Amino acid sequence: LWMLQVGLVYMFNLIVGTGALTMPKAFATAGWLVSLVLLMFLGFMSYMTTTFVVEAMAAANAQLRWKRMEKRKEDDEDEDSSSGVSDSDVLLQDGYERAETRPILSVQRRGSPNIFEITERVEMGQMASMFFNKVGVNLFYFCIIIYLYGDLAIYAAAVPVSLMQVTCSAIGNHSCSVGDGTKYNDTDKCWGPIRRIDAYRLYLAAFTLLLGPFTFFNVQKTKYLQIMTSLMRWIAFILMIILALIRISRGQAEGHPSMAQLSGIRNLFGVCVYSFMCQHSLPSLITPISKKRHVTKLVLLDYVLILAFYSLLSFTAIYCFRNDTLMDMYTLNFTDCDIVGVAFIRYFLGLFPVFTISTNFPIIAVTLRNNWKTLFHREGGTYPWVVDRIVFPAITLVPPVLVAFCTHDLESLVGITGAYAGNGIQYLIPACLAYCSRKDTQLVFGSGTVNKHLSPFRHTFWIVFVLVWGFFCFVFVTANIVLSEAKL
Repeated sequence: LWMLQVGLVYMFNLIVGTGALTMPKAFATAGWLVSLVLLMFLGFMSYMTTTFVVEAMAAANAQLRWKRMEKRKEDDEDEDSSSGVSDSDVLLQDGYERAETRPILSVQRRGSPNIFEITERVEMGQMASMFFNKVGVNLFYFCIIIYLYGDLAIYAAAVPVSLMQVTCSAIGNHSCSVGDGTKYNDTDKCWGPIRRIDAYRLYLAAFTLLLGPFTFFNVQKTKYLQIMTSLMRWIAFILMIILALIRISRGQAEGHPSMAQLSGIRNLFGVCVYSFMCQHSLPSLITPISKKRHVTKLVLLDYVLILAFYSLLSFTAIYCFRNDTLMDMYTLNFTDCDIVGVAFIRYFLGLFPVFTISTNFPIIAVTLRNNWKTLFHREGGTYPWVVDRIVFPAITLVPPVLVAFCTHDLESLVGITGAYAGNGIQYLIPACLAYCSRKDTQLVFGSGTVNKHLSPFRHTFWIVFVLVWGFFCFVFVTANIVLSEAKL
């Protein structure tokens, strides 16, 4: 039970991240009713594909066990045929052989469900290699690389934006006025002759110089950093909800959100997909849980809690603040003296993304670098030192920093990352993994075999539904972007 509760907290922390901070603005631009319906539907879709990934993990564990058993059988046959086997070896292995190395089909016929036990961590890339063909594997890596690039670009923009907004207001020409509804242009003055866009780019350069070098090394022992980050995140989110509720209860609420604005759906869709993203990290979360019998119920409970949390955060925001005053990064709405009287809370919330994102940036960067290496990996070959230590880290770090240099529109960055790469990772890849792993399981273990972690959405209809939905989303978002650009 304790392990289940820990798993629940870890999963909650994993899903509730930077995307949640851009959700209030997306809610306001799409209208509260449309936003709520879409949020609930996308939460349901994300839960369904999470169960697909868990099912594929169980199938992958069964395949690995089967291969090991087959190899042991071959080794045993080789040993029996050779004359150099010692008596002690036979005695040691005798009981082990009977329990572990009998043919897989006999294990299945005796009804043992243990073959599908998730005891070994099998990452999504490994599952793709097991169940997809070469084209499918390459498409998987392409999708995850694009998503991680989007992640890094969002992080690289969010930190300098927060620093620019807070410092330009605190020591510049607009003391205490970040959240007062005044709209600033990038060309407005920040400190003396320095413009706001110049301050943003200076902070981006400092961020790159401080955290960029981590991309060239391995990031390890981040446990205490992650605990501190999670604690700060909870304090910040609870503070924002309480402050907004206090303001609403005092009759100071300024928000009059509309029910529906179709023009805001594109960004809201991307933000919601991004905010429910956890599929790529499930193997690390699910594998350590000792009793996995209730894992689908645990995941469902998590999704219900996250849905309630997102709704609470967004509704308090859109009724507390006017639509035109909501910032891309919601924490920045609380850096105004009229909203928050205590200076420490103002600075804590204003600088909150700086601390939390800065701890995640090196981890995401190293993950992306390793994915590049895996994609170009040659069997049995190693990379030259320059390629391994310079080229791969450079192609990891430079593109997101360039994107952040060109734009700091966080809502669009989150929206596009979620709508394209997020669409692939959250919908298309899990659906394909479920379909291919089921086919493989039937082929290897026989048609009567039942995966003990089979998704509740076991009918093929659901896989087709997810694939059609993913394709529709891709077309809708692309058409929306093209039409928006045409109007401009």
